Amino acid sequence: MTLSILTGKLTFDSLRPPDLTCCTKRQLRDYFENGYDLNESLFTALREESTFYTCPDRLRLPLIFYFAHTASVYVNKLMLAGLLKERIDLEFETMFETGVDEMSWDDTENYRMGGSYQWPSLDKVVEYRRTVRNVILKMIQDTPLELPITMDSPLWALLMGMEHERIHIETSSVLIRQLPVSMVTKPNGWVYGPLKHGKKVKTNPLITVDAKTVTFGKPENFPSFGWDNEYGEITYNVPKFEASKFPVTNGQFLKFVQDGGYNNRAYWTAEGWEWRTFRQAQHPTFWTCDKGCKSSCGSALASYSHCTPRISNGTSNGYTNKDTVPYRYRAMFDEINMPLDWPVDVIYHEARAYCAWKGPDFRLPTEAEYQAMKGHELPTSCGVKCDTIFQENSSDNNNLLYGSSTPVNMNAASDLGFHDLYGNVWEWTEDHFNGFNGFKAHFLYDDYSSPCCDGRHNVMLNGSWISTGSYGSKFTRLSFRRHFMQHCGFRMARSLTKTKGKIDIPVAILDMVDDQDIPETIDSTKYALKRSGTTNIQFNYDSKEALAGILEQEFGYRDALPCVVADLCRSYTRTYRCGTKSAAWFGSGSGRGPMLLSSTFTNILAVDYSGKFIDAALRLQRGEEVPFTGPDGQPTSASVTGASQNVNFKQFTWVPNETGKHNLVVMTFLERTLTPKAWLVRMWEIIEDAGIVVIVSEDETWGRDALAPHLENRLKCVCVQEVPYEKCGGQTVAVVTVWSLKC
Repeated sequence: MTLSILTGKLTFDSLRPPDLTCCTKRQLRDYFENGYDLNESLFTALREESTFYTCPDRLRLPLIFYFAHTASVYVNKLMLAGLLKERIDLEFETMFETGVDEMSWDDTENYRMGGSYQWPSLDKVVEYRRTVRNVILKMIQDTPLELPITMDSPLWALLMGMEHERIHIETSSVLIRQLPVSMVTKPNGWVYGPLKHGKKVKTNPLITVDAKTVTFGKPENFPSFGWDNEYGEITYNVPKFEASKFPVTNGQFLKFVQDGGYNNRAYWTAEGWEWRTFRQAQHPTFWTCDKGCKSSCGSALASYSHCTPRISNGTSNGYTNKDTVPYRYRAMFDEINMPLDWPVDVIYHEARAYCAWKGPDFRLPTEAEYQAMKGHELPTSCGVKCDTIFQENSSDNNNLLYGSSTPVNMNAASDLGFHDLYGNVWEWTEDHFNGFNGFKAHFLYDDYSSPCCDGRHNVMLNGSWISTGSYGSKFTRLSFRRHFMQHCGFRMARSLTKTKGKIDIPVAILDMVDDQDIPETIDSTKYALKRSGTTNIQFNYDSKEALAGILEQEFGYRDALPCVVADLCRSYTRTYRCGTKSAAWFGSGSGRGPMLLSSTFTNILAVDYSGKFIDAALRLQRGEEVPFTGPDGQPTSASVTGASQNVNFKQFTWVPNETGKHNLVVMTFLERTLTPKAWLVRMWEIIEDAGIVVIVSEDETWGRDALAPHLENRLKCVCVQEVPYEKCGGQTVAVVTVWSLKC
């Protein structure tokens, strides 16, 4: 398999990231090729081509998707940044653009997973990756290097692609680790960590950390690539607490399993018990027994179980285990004797259940407590040398030093006595994922973090043994659903301070928006919680109040904005002869505008952020009446007449390639977007040659001059109008600009 899929060389040696104040083109090229090679090298472990089309996890896509995905994202980001002028393969850059987020543990298989979707052949994907590699190498060679590279530099898109590739090295490793061992083989150069280090880890003592104030967040001018959620700043007063010296080991977790912890509901949160019941879990995913436990693989592997009577592939990789342990351990490519001193890999629910089993006051640490545990570290003013991923002599187990976890007592302790605060395994926290104060999404990837600020994703910290590049940085913080499987473990914590009868805990817990159901993860009767709002402003539009407001704006007035815009668009269609085959309306609200255009265009794509808005539009499309309060304060209802089945309503948080091309594109919600530039820079790509883009803003600051820097590279403005419409019982004005492709 090696010779047929590699477009570079086989390697499992990871380079350190570039210092963006002084890097050279040679360093950028080498770092790019190293990540590209590492990713492809991982897939050489697959024994057969058919394995690329299997689903190791029923909630994920086949492995062929992940093999191609990173190359397509390079192209998409470089196009947005203007570093590439032409696409390589639009079909691939659409097909492989976006994966899936596990919405819940009992999701049905994605339609692309169940066998009906026709994926391209492996040789075509390999050739695509080879072409992308060569195009990027030429782009690096031809693009002027202006230092320092900042998040405003075009080359930030290259860095984003490189770090995104390294994210997926880890993602794919988790999936490959879930495959049957018969489908994989350990590649040349892959080395597992030692089973033991010195004396056995028999205990996991608690270390006390005194109360302190911590401030964290990555400075905007720090000279390495960062993801948007790392920037900004936040300060916590961390009360006195204690936490375990080591991450919890397989040996320690074994006692919980043997004590019946998986079958005692008292230890589990309500959400966690639902997961355990559905999965019928009896032990961690990467342990195997002989009881036929469910594997949760997908598609053709749906009936497969890792836990079969014969649980060895005939090799123990040189390991021996004199202890009698009724489980074996799934390393990346082999089942081996249980490494009792390695950290256990679990999901959040399992970690929380273990803490409850240890005692009613035990829990997971918070993000702020992890900062307090780190003790003395070099300040960020020292530049990259303050970050562990840049430290060549770091003793941490990350950056692929080994192809597995290592004993928790092997690496040096921090000055406070904690081991493995960086590397080995990610560690779960109690915090709901959210941005820091000053959070700003980046236009190249404005949906990277924001959709996860929903109370259903928790923060993971510290990186794992396969975390390379920015994933191994001290600043990295991940957001994953609590049932998400990763190379992730945990350690325990316990508060030592109470205020007014409640336990103090410096934890980020999100307020619910409207009637959204966010399962409780921290007992509010026991802990003094400080809740905060999500930094994703889009969730504020997914409320009953916002829906009532949009229904009033769209159906409460005769000359409502969508009515006026629909009339204008019909006029523009005739004036500019743009064609009537297809239209797209971004900011479709409750759907009145797109449905008014349904008699003019053959097909209409209607897009909005808000799920509630889309749901109301679908109800109206079915002929239902949707109640709301009218401008006079009296109950009324919205309804539409006439057929509008040619309108396809979609909930998007960005402009995906699957949007296609249209004769008319209408944009009416710039004010509601996180980063207007992220939407505007793709407008030229989604209109037909004779098509037009109509941008409507209720904010007069979004006139031609404000839009031009984002559009005029590819589009020209052909019309500017101020259009009156009715709102809140009076007349106001919207600014309308019309754009067409430059010749």
